[in-house]
Amino acid sequence: MRLTKFGHACIRVEQDDTVLVVDPGGWTSPEAVDGATALLLTHEHPDHVHPEHLRRTTAPIWTIEAVARMLREQAPDVAERVTVVAPGESFDAGLPVRAVGELHAVIHPDLPRFDNSGFLLEAGGTTVFHPGDALTGPDRPVDVLCAPVSAPWLKASEAVDFARAVGAARNLAIHDRVYSEEGLGIVDGHFGRLLGEDQSYVRLAEGSDL
Repeated sequence: MRLTKFGHACIRVEQDDTVLVVDPGGWTSPEAVDGATALLLTHEHPDHVHPEHLRRTTAPIWTIEAVARMLREQAPDVAERVTVVAPGESFDAGLPVRAVGELHAVIHPDLPRFDNSGFLLEAGGTTVFHPGDALTGPDRPVDVLCAPVSAPWLKASEAVDFARAVGAARNLAIHDRVYSEEGLGIVDGHFGRLLGEDQSYVRLAEGSDL
């Protein structure tokens, strides 16, 4: 299994002839989707889904109804390739995948909560979890957690506690285009000091492999 970190919240998982790309949004290089055999979209925010990136490939798309509805309105040519999945549903996107959770994290109590489902996938005996913009765990052991580290809805303490609760041996920083490099350095330090002894943490440059 090969896992590559792309810009912001996007990851690319390759196993044999399968290439799954999760959340190639507007802060991600378009090349992230090249050669993809399937795309997974956690929610409708533009830093996670960008129609022009989706048009760069003909790969099928799996996502939740809220994203499918947005694509039907804004990019009907792309919507033709969408399969809608429900929270808790398991499906085959070339690799086994399960949709986890239903709601985006709270941004502010006065704002409505968006729909969001993370994706738990298995590749080559390794379990990878991408939560999208939520702190909802999969209620099962995970080998690699794609851990959000910076967001308007997120405190560093919440990010660390989420990683602790999931308990993955390897934690890959995602959602990292919100803070400056200096701010990210502070968060990196918190993760390094506060995760358990059996948990590693890394923040990778775009295009780097875990």
